[in-house]
Amino acid sequence: MPQVEVAYARPDKQEIVSVQVPEGATAVQAVKLSGITAIFPEIDADSIDMGIFGKVIKNPAEHELREGDRVELYRPLQIDPKQARLNRAKKKSGPDQ
Repeated sequence: MPQVEVAYARPDKQEIVSVQVPEGATAVQAVKLSGITAIFPEIDADSIDMGIFGKVIKNPAEHELREGDRVELYRPLQIDPKQARLNRAKKKSGPDQ
């Protein structure tokens, strides 16, 4: 049985859980088997965005895992990155600009 990791991080807490999965297991199955949802109840394994080593998986329910893969669970963005940069630029330029 392949050994994989499931990783999730919040600003206050991070966790990487090692789990053995059956041959041909998908990313969603690994998340459910890992028990990480008991640590982070906000995770919905069927709808959360996932990736393998930083590369987004289009369909986690069909993506078969290989030995040593790390399934990463991604939190939704709180703010669009372009808007965040714009906000920082406005803050730096001061109220006169």
